[in-house]
Amino acid sequence: MAKELTGRTALVTGAGGGIGAACARRLAAAGAKVLVVDRQGEAAGKVAAEIGGVAVVADLGDPAFAGSLPDEPVDIVVNNAGFQHVAPIEEFPSEVFSAMMRVMVEAPFLIARRVLPGMYARGWGRFVNISSVHGLRASPYKVAYTTAKHALEGFSKVVALEGAAHGVTSTCVCPAYVRTALVEAQIEDQARVHGIGGDEVVENIMLRPAAVKRLIEPEEVAELVAYLCGPYGSFITGVSLPVDGGWTAH
Repeated sequence: MAKELTGRTALVTGAGGGIGAACARRLAAAGAKVLVVDRQGEAAGKVAAEIGGVAVVADLGDPAFAGSLPDEPVDIVVNNAGFQHVAPIEEFPSEVFSAMMRVMVEAPFLIARRVLPGMYARGWGRFVNISSVHGLRASPYKVAYTTAKHALEGFSKVVALEGAAHGVTSTCVCPAYVRTALVEAQIEDQARVHGIGGDEVVENIMLRPAAVKRLIEPEEVAELVAYLCGPYGSFITGVSLPVDGGWTAH
């Protein structure tokens, strides 16, 4: 594998598992030093040890988390951390809504404030924001997640416009359902809300809008992230790239 990112430092949030871990592994394979950011220290440490990265324990729901990030220059940011809660709007806990905004919207903003000056000074930077098909389409019972991902889309575009003159790109990658622990938990939540079985959730709710009837593997998302961070991704900015099996073709 080409070491196209040798000498670059990447910060990946929610990198203790799922898409984040896959991104951390792929960027490390391309030569990047990876800051593995996760609120679960054991998970972050395991991934960091595997790839020769640095584990950073931080709770992105706490606005003070930025102070726990290393001072070293960051060239690549993968905003991946997030979580899900499924409930009708009238039953959706306001504190959970607020927490999801902090983790998925405010945290990327705070990271950008911290790392953009250095990127501008060096004339190079990459933001890859792991959005979702729910950043492009809405679904019932996911008011906070859909709102947060739509906000992340807007954030990404502003970074792209402001950063273009400084060699900084910003894109959104928008997967449909990925085979992760987050989705496994979602299956249980959806089954409870809809009063159906888990298999029915996957077949009739999760995969129904897509033309390709399977879950996405985390490595498929990570491969696109690596491309966007590599030398051939320099002209791709301000856009949202669906990895959704044809969901948004409707």
